[in-house]
Amino acid sequence: MHIVILVLVEVLIIIGLSRLVGLGFRSIKQPLVIGEIVAGIMLGPSLFGLVAPDLAVSLFPPETIPFLNVLSQVGLIFFMFLIGLELNPKYLSGQLEVAVLTSHVSILVPFSLGTLLAVLLYPLVSDASVSFTAFALFLGAAMSITAFPVLARIITENNLQGTRLGTLALTCAAVDDVTAWCLLAVAIAVARTGDFAGAIPTIIASIVYIGLMLTAGRWFLQRLAKHYLRAGRLSQVLLAGIYMAVVASALITELIGIHLIFGAFLLGAAMPKNEDLVRELAVKTEDFVLIFLLPIFFAYSGLKTQIGLLNRPELWLLCALVLGVAIAGKYIGTYVAARVSGISKREASALGWLMNTRGLTELIVLNIGLELKVISPLIFTMLVIMALVTTFMTSPLLEWTYPKKLIRLDVVEPQSEAQTGIDNSAGSETSPHPFRILVPVANPSTQKGLVQLAVALAQPAVGIALNYRYPAIVNPLSLIEFQEDYAFESTPVEADRLIAQRRQQLQELINTLEPPETRSCVHPIVRISSNVARETAQIATLEQADLILVGWHRPAFSSNRLGGRVGQMLTTAPVDVAVFVDKGKEQLESLLVPYSANIHDDLALILALRLLINRDCMLQILQIVANQAKEEVSYELNTMMEQLPTSVRDRIEIKILEAPEPIQAVIQASEGVDLTIAGTSRAWGIERQTLGRYTDQLAIQCRSSLLITRRYSQVTAHLASMLPEVSSQEPTLRS
Repeated sequence: MHIVILVLVEVLIIIGLSRLVGLGFRSIKQPLVIGEIVAGIMLGPSLFGLVAPDLAVSLFPPETIPFLNVLSQVGLIFFMFLIGLELNPKYLSGQLEVAVLTSHVSILVPFSLGTLLAVLLYPLVSDASVSFTAFALFLGAAMSITAFPVLARIITENNLQGTRLGTLALTCAAVDDVTAWCLLAVAIAVARTGDFAGAIPTIIASIVYIGLMLTAGRWFLQRLAKHYLRAGRLSQVLLAGIYMAVVASALITELIGIHLIFGAFLLGAAMPKNEDLVRELAVKTEDFVLIFLLPIFFAYSGLKTQIGLLNRPELWLLCALVLGVAIAGKYIGTYVAARVSGISKREASALGWLMNTRGLTELIVLNIGLELKVISPLIFTMLVIMALVTTFMTSPLLEWTYPKKLIRLDVVEPQSEAQTGIDNSAGSETSPHPFRILVPVANPSTQKGLVQLAVALAQPAVGIALNYRYPAIVNPLSLIEFQEDYAFESTPVEADRLIAQRRQQLQELINTLEPPETRSCVHPIVRISSNVARETAQIATLEQADLILVGWHRPAFSSNRLGGRVGQMLTTAPVDVAVFVDKGKEQLESLLVPYSANIHDDLALILALRLLINRDCMLQILQIVANQAKEEVSYELNTMMEQLPTSVRDRIEIKILEAPEPIQAVIQASEGVDLTIAGTSRAWGIERQTLGRYTDQLAIQCRSSLLITRRYSQVTAHLASMLPEVSSQEPTLRS
């Protein structure tokens, strides 16, 4: 097979497998990049070469490896440029003195331990062709690395960017990144010249070049930025000039004697941090680099990773020692420095786990070491395992140390409890838990009806006085989901911009709600999320929501209108859920509840009663029977209905109808009402597990707007906030 054709086939396999495995790792709450690194290892001798050696040699023969190396080096150059580009000075604005101390101690401790470990490993896994100084410097640098890009994405995904911990971690990682790259540059210079004395000219030349880039280079780049601002767009000519500068800077650092990646990183760091320019430049660059070139680098690394070299127990013990030193060095150094700086134990511990993230940055360092023959394939494999384990463990250990309920307390939200009108400083008797409705809003511009219904459920209309009513809150919830871990939009700074933009859109929606008096109970929540359904359920638990009110939509890959995310919420959310099918009925003057005496219909009736109390409307309870056998309302619910004021009970009509087709009867009855509220019941073609094959029929043919309910909690919770005297009798009613 022609060599070019074979390389293209390899690229096809690499990209496909990296995406597939990466998405698999995302599903278990791990960074996509970890899956892509694992995919690269799978293509090498550790798996593919072990299972099908002949096929592996046929698909990845030695003569194609140089081509993969060239592509991977180009990918690394532009990836390092992106890392430098997103190294925003804003990250250095939070607790800088604490961060400098913490980050430097978090480098010094693992670097020192790595150097001591080199004394043990050097005679076992190295040889006389490599100087001990170079080996020790590389091992120390490998132990000291924190992967700023991966850490930044973990912070964003966990919504930590607005917390004290997140701000400190970003600052520490940014300082750590710069310091670690300087250490690595020294290690490369020593490795290439043989000793520290011989590396001094290279180090001096590097310092001179850095100085030129941060002065004359930055001046020139600022001229480019001004040209961009005048033009209003990043033209192909300007983009070509920037790319040429990236490659030229990479070549200069290679000629100086350090490495290509430093020049690219330096140019990215020196770029003016104009938000629009950085965003457009990153967006134009990252897709091809991250989707095409970077997976080739992972595969190239994977082809050199040979887990089979660890073929004796003592080698696995050495691997465990390397892993233990790496974890302990970073964690202890970070924890102690943070505690000395006055950081709490929990935050210091969480910071220690975050700084242990090594990821792709570690892989870059290891490949340089292997390329320079400073480290052997055996120690390379051990360190690759260390990089994977330390990155893999970050998210679960962070969740264990600093769970989401604590993040919620630490986040500086634009809305506060004072704004909700609730004083939680008092005891439970004077400050009751408010009735809370969580409303997932995917598109604020099209879901006014959904939020308006939530307000109607929560607050009485003007002129209706309910002095005994407890507080009620509506939380429009907007979750911003990122599809790619390394996309520029998932950086903390960009995520904050997107959150502010979405919050403004929600505020504009709230300002359109009628009547204006009800807007005070509406308080939006905006978060970053990797899984909308799962995150919604978690937030419902943390916020102690009584009801999730979600809009109805058709999933892209399913004919079931209650499938996809809506189906996941219906099935898994640990609170009551209602799905709203909006037919554009702005008035709520008449309600219909088809009732078949199950817990989900009970919830439908309860929500109808809330609307009946809050609004001057009529309610028809429709019982469809086969032989005039009336289905009784539950005893508990019936007792609660009897507690309603006479003015409310007088607006309830119970109608019994004998019909062979219950769904058609409901559809006909819905013609004269504004809102039909139906529980997930087989009688209405909506089952809780399968969600029914008639779901489309009811949702589409229903003449009014439709609210589909699924009960989880005790039914009385929804009216207890409106009828406190009933809740006081609740133990007697249930006994």
